[in-house]
Amino acid sequence: MRKQLFQLTIAALMPMLLQAQEQPVPTPQWRPVYHFTAEKNWLNDPNGLIYLNGVYHMYYQHNPFENKWGHMSWGHATSRDLLHWQHLPVAIPEIETKDTTTMIFSGSAVWDEHNTSGFGKHGKGAIVAIYTGHQPKQGKESQFIAYSNDGGLTYTNYTGNPVVDINKGDFRDPSVIWLEDQRKWLMTVAEPGAHKILFYSSANLKEWELLSEFSNQGDTRKIWECPSLTPMYVDGDPAKKKWVLMISSGNPDAQQGLQYFTGDFDGRRFINDNPAESKLFIDYGKTFYAAIPFNHLPGNKQTMIGWLVPFETPTHPWRGQMSIPRDMLLKHTPQGVRLYQQPAAVITSSLVKLPAAKRLSKKQFTVTGGLTLNNTKRFHSNAYWLDATFATGGADEFGFRIAQQKNGDKVVAETVIGYNAQRQELYITQIKDGNVTGNTEKMAVSPEDGKVRLQVLFDKSSLEVFVNGGEKVLTTLLFPAENATGLTLFAKGAVQVDTLKGWDLGK
Repeated sequence: MRKQLFQLTIAALMPMLLQAQEQPVPTPQWRPVYHFTAEKNWLNDPNGLIYLNGVYHMYYQHNPFENKWGHMSWGHATSRDLLHWQHLPVAIPEIETKDTTTMIFSGSAVWDEHNTSGFGKHGKGAIVAIYTGHQPKQGKESQFIAYSNDGGLTYTNYTGNPVVDINKGDFRDPSVIWLEDQRKWLMTVAEPGAHKILFYSSANLKEWELLSEFSNQGDTRKIWECPSLTPMYVDGDPAKKKWVLMISSGNPDAQQGLQYFTGDFDGRRFINDNPAESKLFIDYGKTFYAAIPFNHLPGNKQTMIGWLVPFETPTHPWRGQMSIPRDMLLKHTPQGVRLYQQPAAVITSSLVKLPAAKRLSKKQFTVTGGLTLNNTKRFHSNAYWLDATFATGGADEFGFRIAQQKNGDKVVAETVIGYNAQRQELYITQIKDGNVTGNTEKMAVSPEDGKVRLQVLFDKSSLEVFVNGGEKVLTTLLFPAENATGLTLFAKGAVQVDTLKGWDLGK
């Protein structure tokens, strides 16, 4: 009888026991401090980046219900400094009707200052969002618009949607800008599987005319999506205007990534500066994707944010984070016009406000072997920013060892950010018990005047390394143990460090 009772009790408790086992474990040790994450649930592509009245608006692909992809809607957050964000209610939710589900896929937002759309009120303009309506039941993607008259908090979908429809299931991610000289709007949108970018123009954001296509150039090994076309000045000179076409598609070594093209745009067509087979990449890591620039920034500035793809990492109660906002610059180089990136100046200006106890500054010193940089009072929480310039020639390898986990005095796990002087190569590798775990990520880097500058942004689980003032960037994710917080500057041989600066952003 007792055996039967025990079996019945276990049978009754089993669903609750299984449910308890399936409850996800919170991972606060991996939630970034100065990179954006949603309060909870899934996040992917940044959408509708726009700057209005001193406020940065970021919309983003969001599942309001679960910590996985699905029910795509536009989440919303605002900031005045790109560091501190106010989380706001979902701005454009998934649309459910009796016959149709319309997910709110990626797109952009514009300030219709002249009220070309007629959506504004009382003689004022409106914010207009242009997004892809993904309708799985119909097997179709087309471009929709919605408008806001309350500062971007809520949106009303246009009754005439869709505004661009080519009756295809693979047609998405509209990026819209205003062409002042033509007094028209320009849309850049992708046919991913066809490796094709389409350009449309409109006078009112409702009726669109196809202008031209750009296709099958650069890297075509992966689909093309999340495009943007941006006018920029080379070396900051207004007389040297170029256009940058960015496309999320891949990079040499990873499944995810972005490529870019520089060229001219005559109001109808984009003409690539480089041969069709030329390949230019924005980031050499495996996680930076779907980046787009802000609309309506003052002073011809261009700043973008990308999504750091989480792959299968089980963070909770959120999943997915954004990159550091990056200022975009075009520079003349011996190889031609190239895109450089730097952490946004609006953020770096905040670093000087940190108390002295949270800052590190050293000049003209030599490292042989290793130099510990953290202690119990600073740089011990895996949220910091380092900026170092090394003189090459004195060491075979040098760089940083971060997220070090120790057993007594022995390091049992760490991530190495190193520069191999002989191969002229930056690498990032994770080591546990003396063995490399996972794939080593790397990129070719040539010294500039015999020096290599590394800007290392480590934020709990994201790592962005800008090299030589943003000539190249490598971004990745790592998920160290909670007590893996060691930080060391290292050299194989002896390396001269010209300058070393650090900022502890742990709180």
